[in-house]
Order: sequence, then structure tokens, then C-alpha cells
Amino acid sequence: MEIRSFPQDMGSLELDRHELRRCLISGLYEEAVECNGEKRSFYTYLAPGLTYNQRCLIVAPPDDQPVLSWLEAGFWTDFADRHQIFLHVLVPRDGGWQTDGSDADYMNKVYMQAQSRRWYVTMQDNIYAAGIGLGAIVAQQAVMKSTSEWSGLATFGDMDGSALLNAEAAGGGQATGATELAVSGAKAQLPVWMAWGESSSANAAVRAYWMKENDSDPEPYSNKYASEIYFPRTVCKKSQVNEEKIAQVRVTGGFSGQPSRELFEAVWAYVSKACRHRCFGGKALRNFEDPAEYGAEKHSLEHEGFTRVWYEYVPESVKHSDAPVPLVVCMHGRGGSAESFMDMSGMNRVAEERGFVVIFPEAGPYQIRPGAPRNLLLWNGQYMDKRVDDTGFVLKAIADVKARRHIDSTRVYACGQSSGGMMSSDLAVAAPEVFAAVAPWSAIINPDFKPPLPETMDPPVPYMFLFGDRDWLCVDRNEGELEYHVAKDIAAFLKNLMRLYELDETPRRYTCGEISYYVYQNARRVPMLVVGTVHDMTHANYPRESWIAYDEFLCKFSKSEDGTLFYMGEEVR
Repeated sequence: MEIRSFPQDMGSLELDRHELRRCLISGLYEEAVECNGEKRSFYTYLAPGLTYNQRCLIVAPPDDQPVLSWLEAGFWTDFADRHQIFLHVLVPRDGGWQTDGSDADYMNKVYMQAQSRRWYVTMQDNIYAAGIGLGAIVAQQAVMKSTSEWSGLATFGDMDGSALLNAEAAGGGQATGATELAVSGAKAQLPVWMAWGESSSANAAVRAYWMKENDSDPEPYSNKYASEIYFPRTVCKKSQVNEEKIAQVRVTGGFSGQPSRELFEAVWAYVSKACRHRCFGGKALRNFEDPAEYGAEKHSLEHEGFTRVWYEYVPESVKHSDAPVPLVVCMHGRGGSAESFMDMSGMNRVAEERGFVVIFPEAGPYQIRPGAPRNLLLWNGQYMDKRVDDTGFVLKAIADVKARRHIDSTRVYACGQSSGGMMSSDLAVAAPEVFAAVAPWSAIINPDFKPPLPETMDPPVPYMFLFGDRDWLCVDRNEGELEYHVAKDIAAFLKNLMRLYELDETPRRYTCGEISYYVYQNARRVPMLVVGTVHDMTHANYPRESWIAYDEFLCKFSKSEDGTLFYMGEEVR
């Protein structure tokens, strides 16, 4: 197979103006990582037509034949083409796989490298591990050590005692700097599928390990491809809003050799259903909600020479009613996508139960650093040294929805995470007559572009700002300001809101669950600014934030056509 070289300057490549997330290159490439003081290579296969943020599969192949020969003879690249996934293949040392833990560390390093966004863009939410032959043990060791980083595991081969090397170990959190990548390296539930000869000895011990981690019911079931299927116990002591108890343990007995395409298709159909998202206290596992399967429709329009898209979800109860309903605009973070953020935010479920229309727009192109691809998505970013008018796009999308749906123009709201949080704030400043309230998560102002503080907000737009107390973008423990130690630029923006709205700068305070709230009221005790810090959370958002933002804040505000703001039906001023 031909191994291609990555372009020295990805920024010189033209993007696809009609599919902004399309990878700028395709084919087989060689990458490298530093692990335990040693440089280790691995292969990355980018399928033709692949778009960013699709699922990633990292494979530890058998070590009894050259990796390229194994790739060429097998179905793996064709599988990646068909399923449109990122495929990463590890390379064993000359002596084969080492089961002393060093190759497991190498696999976890590849997991991190795949998210560097140097030549392509992935997300940590949907990365899966597989191992074949002795590589099965390497994959087990790697995933046991950093379970919370993976979304699923599939191994094909018999175990030995070394497979449980990391049964009691955890990789632990790692500092990754100012990036969306967060590594917690903790024990967690995980969908697993293991194929081996029989469930005895070391195989049985590995099965028992995962049954314990997944809180499995001991009664086995089976299907055409799995001789044993263990479902999670039905007892669930916590709400499943943020994390769903979904991890099964599946076993295929009587297996030897390498998986057939038919078997791997069945394994992938199960394992790839789960995604793992950042949350407070760790990372949460949930079934991925495909927008089309959920009932969301994809829409597009042309703006500034680009095809811009959004997903739109309209509950059945709303479709068959003539009554006007609220509209929520929910926006993803840097490098994200409309599909990923529908799944991450869960705002579609809020819409279903609360009876409003929600749209998930997709940001415009941006070059994160010199030499990197120019089509990493970021709200109100730059392309070819020119600012992208994402505000104009979102307002066009809102007008499009209003032309087709019964939207209550007095109740239009915006929310979003990270860059999407900045965008919700930008919309409030640029079009305060449109939005009754906004709820930025994890960010409220873009520190790179340093826009001037708004001199007026007329009509006023209430803000609910939620962020983690370990958020690298929002929190400065040493020099941060206000009661919650926010960075200086964020503090300046919040103080400016307090001044514009004539708020009491001494907040009312309370705590509910993981969030500590700071409520800033005007003279009529209307909470025009609410700040919430989420305990033990890094740069992230989670579904319960969507429920809180809508139920506890957004829905309480409305704005008449003349700009008059109302709080729970009463005029604010």
C-alpha cells in the first residue's frame, strides 16, 4: 500500500465550500508518538470523502505478519471507506507485541495523538479500541488503564494472565493545556465485545473484570454472533440524564484466528453505538443519537460563498399544532459539529418534553494555527484573513425557520458551549432585539479577538453563564476575579453587564447539586445575570445544563416586538 506524506502546510489546501468539514486529504499516512522515551510510529487511513468528527477506530493488529501486508490483505480500509471512519493502526516492535504494559501506553498515546488536529479533526467522544491476536491483550491493557477515554472495546484472541495487568491501575488525569482534549484516565463502564476459544481461565477472568465494571447481571443471553451477552443490572441509583447505564459485556466463543468481515460488522454495530462525553466528575457514556434517526432534519443555505448547515428538531406535538412555540439556537464548540452537539447537549430531548423547536447550526471555517487545516469549525472566526459572518448566517437560519414553522418571536433563545458560548453572547450583543435571553456555557467572550465591551444592550438580554471550576478557559485560580475566580476578560464582560443592567454587584448565592449559583438582580429583583460554577468539571458541558438553562432561566423571559423584556410575564423595567 502506498504511504503518503502529510502536506507540510495544510493551510495551503483549499477547503470544500459546500462541505466545510470534509478532510482535505485522503489515503494512508504514517504518524509518530513519543512513548516512554521512544519514538513509535502508527498508520492513519483517511477514507475518501471523510468528514471531521466521525468515529475513530484504533487497532492493535496481530504481530505475526507485517502490518502493511495485513492491511492490504484484509477488509479494514474498505470497512473504513464504507463506514466513513478514521482508522488508526498500531505497529508492533520487531519482536512483536510486549505485554509488560509499554505497548498499552503506546496505544493510549496514539489515542491522544489522533486528536492533535494537525492534519485532520477528530473528537475524543467517539474513539474505539480493537485488538487482534496478541494485540487483543495490548488493547485490553490499554483500555483497562484509561477506560474513561474510550467509547468501546473489541478484542479477538485468547487472553493470558498479563491481560489483567492494569485491572487495578488507572492512567489518571493528564494536563493537556489549552485544548478541548481532557484526559481523566479513570475506571468506568464500557461496551465490550470479546471473541476467544472458551470462557475459562484468563478469558473468564477478563470477562469477570468487565462484568464488574459494567455492573452486569449474571444471567447470559445470546444472539447470532455472541454466545454470551450480559446486560447491566436494572438497578440504577442515579439519574440517567448525563450518563446512561448502557454497557453490555458480549462474548463470542469458539473463536480463533482473525475476525471475518461479517463478525466485525456485527461487533462494530454494537460497540460503535456509544459515545463518551466530558461531564462533571469525569466522562459520561451515552448512546449516540443520530440526528436523522431521532427525527431531526438537515437544512442548508448559502452565505458568503459557503454552504451553511443546521439540524432542526421539531417535536411531533409541535408539528401538529398551530400554536406558536419558542425557538432555541444551540451551538457547538470549536472543532465540533451539529451532529456531535445535538448528542452532547441533549437539547433535542428538552425540546421534545417542553414543546419548542431547536436548531443546531454549524460554525464556519477557521485555521487554529499556522500550517494547520483551514476548516476547523469556529464561530465568528476567520478565513483567508477575513472575519466569517456567522452572526448573519444564524440570523438567516432563524428567519428560514420562522418562515416554515409557527415560532413565537417573543421567545427566541441562544445557548452553546465554548466557541458556541461565545457565539450566543455575540448574538445577544449584535441582535438584542431578536433574543429574549441567552445561556453561554464554558465561554462568554473570545479572548483571541478581544472585541470591545458593549456600550449598550438595548433592549437588554439576560445571561445565564455556566462553566466548570476547573475550566482552563474560564478560571484563573491565581489572578482570577469575582467570587468564582474567572479570567480577567470574562470578569470585565460580567462587570460590564452589571453596569449596563444596574445590577446589585453582591450576588445572591445558593448551591444545588454540582452547581454553585451567583444571582445578580436588578432593582426589581429580576435575575438579569446568573453565573453557575460546576464542581469538578473542566472545559465541557453536559445534558443537565440544557435542562437547567431552559427550565430555570431561558423560558422565564420573553421580549415583545417593541423590545420590552418580560420576566415571568411581568415587564422588567
